[in-house]
Amino acid sequence: MSSHDSLKTRRDLVVGDKTYAYYSLPAAEAAGLANVSRLPMSMKVLLENLLRNEDGNSVGEADLRAISAWIDNKGKTEHEISFRPARVLMQDFTGVPAVVDLAAMRDAMTHLGADPEKINPLNPVDLVIDHSVMVDYFGGADSAAKNVGREYERNLERYRFLRWGSSAFNNFRVVPPGTGICHQVNLEYLAQTVWTAAAADGVELAYPDTVVGTDSHTTMINGLAVLGWGVGGIEAEAAMLGQPIPMLIPEVIGFKLTGTMPEGATATDLVLTVTQMLRKKGVVGKFVEFYGEGVTALTLEDQATIANMAPEYGATCGFFPVSQATIDFLTATGRTPERVALVEAYAKAQGMWLEPGAEDPVFSDTLDLDLGSVQPSMAGPKRPQDRVLLSESAAKFKEALAGEFGKPGDHVRVEVPGEGHDLGNGDVVIAAITSCTNTSNPSVLIAAGLVAKKANELGLKTKPWVKTSLAPGSQVVTDYLAKAGLTEHLDALGFNLVGYGCTTCIGNSGPLAEAVTKTIQDSDLVAVSVLSGNRNFEGRVNPDTRANYLASPPLVVAYALAGNMSIDLTTEPLGTGSDGQPVFLKDVWPTSAEIAEIQRAVVTNALFSARYSDVFKGDEHWQGIAVSGGQTTRQCRQTNTNSQSVKCATGQCCHVCAIKCSNLRRSERSELCTR
Repeated sequence: MSSHDSLKTRRDLVVGDKTYAYYSLPAAEAAGLANVSRLPMSMKVLLENLLRNEDGNSVGEADLRAISAWIDNKGKTEHEISFRPARVLMQDFTGVPAVVDLAAMRDAMTHLGADPEKINPLNPVDLVIDHSVMVDYFGGADSAAKNVGREYERNLERYRFLRWGSSAFNNFRVVPPGTGICHQVNLEYLAQTVWTAAAADGVELAYPDTVVGTDSHTTMINGLAVLGWGVGGIEAEAAMLGQPIPMLIPEVIGFKLTGTMPEGATATDLVLTVTQMLRKKGVVGKFVEFYGEGVTALTLEDQATIANMAPEYGATCGFFPVSQATIDFLTATGRTPERVALVEAYAKAQGMWLEPGAEDPVFSDTLDLDLGSVQPSMAGPKRPQDRVLLSESAAKFKEALAGEFGKPGDHVRVEVPGEGHDLGNGDVVIAAITSCTNTSNPSVLIAAGLVAKKANELGLKTKPWVKTSLAPGSQVVTDYLAKAGLTEHLDALGFNLVGYGCTTCIGNSGPLAEAVTKTIQDSDLVAVSVLSGNRNFEGRVNPDTRANYLASPPLVVAYALAGNMSIDLTTEPLGTGSDGQPVFLKDVWPTSAEIAEIQRAVVTNALFSARYSDVFKGDEHWQGIAVSGGQTTRQCRQTNTNSQSVKCATGQCCHVCAIKCSNLRRSERSELCTR
């Protein structure tokens, strides 16, 4: 990594007892790039990327000047730049073709008589296996184990290939099945906000963490001030092989947040509100950057929830700058103190720190939202931007039932053979706590657990036709739910763990009971799903659910209890308690104080450190997959980004040094590896 550095911006940054090199934005402004300090934070990341990669070919002085001129033209002038992300994130469906291409190139090298091991990613690549688990089994203590077993039966050949790739290639890591969703693993572990690597002269260089991913919701990491978005396979492979990604300098829409969230509203309600507003604004192909005093009132997890749904509101990204929330989250999730200190020092040195009271950046256009105006909401029945207030959801569904679904005044209920219950239009047949959008946020998961606890203690049960599931985005979720004493209550209502992965959100909801499916199809019923996901297009969730609603995890639990979309949860009871009295949503809904108190007590640094200490190890299924070459007994003492010792397999690179332990010279091995 080297730069022509025509503006002489390279500087030293001392953090603790360590010195890093970096390319200074204030120095660039002093050298003649006007208005750098007034740029949006996301544009500052792009400018640093160009300064660091200036080579006179793909990046030249004209590109630097074009970023500087952004303040005047606000992105309206078309100018193409070359963006080089720090790393690549893949999931198993879209990532496999890239690994196949690498394997094919190695095969070609062998046929040419050359060394196949010269073919490797030049940029770090992480592939997280999360898109393959399906909800075949639910509502039982062994549901997750059974679903994992089926997952391996269906995907063994593909998993064997990926396991081979994790040992065969430098700079390529695989997070095994059953660990979590790629975006949540990225948020909680992989991302660093400020990345480091050796410069051409051997000095450690610090620069913003940036990423492209082969999944549209890669934007979730924007909540951690990491600029990134989803791309196609060709762009991802180019980045993987060290090639730049061409892009037009974007417009940046500033979204100003003010005030604080009201009692009873959740992060899900907020993101559905933001999605509706930005869809109406029109932000396709543009960056969205959040700013204002309201940003500091949000947790990092709230920010990540909003950033995650950038594809739903149409933007390239939904960026949040580095703030105290970033520092708190990095600390809470087990990043090293050295990394946390570097992030804060770097952001402040570069003018990338969100300072309360500071002058607002210049944007292409702006809109604003008072957080205090956010109300409990859902989105449906077919699109994520079709937000409806919870208080109006029953009426709106009845309108849709009579209108687009062609069921005016149709209240017929049909007996389901052999199941002991009937079924009618509007019945909720799937209630799924799923998706990285919400399961990355402890506040809404704990809220769901509290709703389940209060409902269970009052004697409520989920309706028998509802397929319930809990599919978190990381194992940390089940750890803190268990620690809070909420797991037993979720289990009592059928929200047993079904696996760690996307599941229902990507259509892996699994089949309904055969009799339920037959009744829906034979009687042409409009069945409903309620999920804490990000997309609800007809046909995406399940072929038997024609109406699909996005909702917060606690509302998912509530609708599993009510059982029908036509019930107004704000005025009608969820059901009858064991004492014979009606139980309303307000009777089981937790306060913000209750949620916060539990979150402070159970979501700890220790949970993240324990779970991610062996994140690449996998379960007995993964370890039992035999690949050529096998494992060695070497132990690499080089640490990964969380300062945890990692095993080094034959042909596998260390997590930071990115060189094979088997290829280390003896002098290096004495420092990094022992036999």
